[in-house]
Amino acid sequence: MASNDTSAAAATAPIVSCDSGSPYNGSLGLRVGALFIILTTSLVGTLFPVIARRIPSLKVPTAAFDFVKYFGSGVIIATAFIHLLAPAFDELTAPCLTGTWTVYDWAPAIAMMSVFMIFILEIIAFRIGSARLRKLGLDNYNAHDHALGIGHHHAAEHNDHHTGTGLIDSASTTLKNDEASKIIEEPGKLEDPEQGPVLLEDDEVIDSQAMAQILGVAILEFGVIFHSLIIGLTLAVTDDFNTLFVVIIFHQMFEGLGLGSRLAFLPLPKRMRYVPFIGAIAYAVVTPLGMAFGLGFRETYNPDSPTANIVSGILDALSAGILLYTGLVELLAHEFIFNDKMRNAPTGKLVISLGTVCLGAAIMALLGRWA
Repeated sequence: MASNDTSAAAATAPIVSCDSGSPYNGSLGLRVGALFIILTTSLVGTLFPVIARRIPSLKVPTAAFDFVKYFGSGVIIATAFIHLLAPAFDELTAPCLTGTWTVYDWAPAIAMMSVFMIFILEIIAFRIGSARLRKLGLDNYNAHDHALGIGHHHAAEHNDHHTGTGLIDSASTTLKNDEASKIIEEPGKLEDPEQGPVLLEDDEVIDSQAMAQILGVAILEFGVIFHSLIIGLTLAVTDDFNTLFVVIIFHQMFEGLGLGSRLAFLPLPKRMRYVPFIGAIAYAVVTPLGMAFGLGFRETYNPDSPTANIVSGILDALSAGILLYTGLVELLAHEFIFNDKMRNAPTGKLVISLGTVCLGAAIMALLGRWA
């Protein structure tokens, strides 16, 4: 009897075809046009915070930058959970996979390995940078406080509290042989009413500080690039193009705002002021590049094949781990828990900031209903 039941269930189970070919169903012109539309919207979302910060005449209020920053943090965290980790589970448990892929839950394992990989990488980079700064006589300088542009308030307030003379006098005490410090006060670039000027030393020190400051954002961008590439490949050949296209426009713009708000507040030396623009452009072009590649192989690329499932599943899981670490540790923890300015902020400001984070996460999670 049990044997008959098993046979009947097998007969009624859906047949999974692993070699069904590409789901591409035409509309080549529309897909090519979508490539340029997504490129434009991604650039707008990512470059707007960067450009607005550098053009004082735009008079963008600090509250607007704060909104974009906190909203972007929520977007990044939701992207990790909803748009990366969940698809990684689906892809690495696909019915077409066989062998080792079927005997272990690889998606969370790969995401966990990614978290530890980024954690260890950051420790190594921080120790190397700190050792270099000590050799230059800046042993009291905390390079990590400037990473992502989120610890600057805390560093300034800490120095004010202990010396009573502010950031400039406090930092100058760490200089070897009482060397005079250089301060760049360029409106709209490295100085604003809340952050104030950023101390820069000779070229050697500038290099060490700049590399320490861009590490966090580099990790963040590295995490979203894999995801954006897979999005482009999928959009190029999907048979549900119209719905996915609209969702991807908002997805890329919101994610771009989150990245751009971090790029905008990197206190880089003058000769590296181009770095935020390079980061914004790199993010914006990855999805169109993925689309271009997918369109080139539109008749043969099958996103449901075993190879595609394995590759996209691994990349999604790796990216999920990177964004989880960056979003929870670098963004939320350093923004709210380790930041004296936020810890001591009025309750109303704290509630609004947390609400903005939740809003970004909620909207991005809602987009996961369709993509």
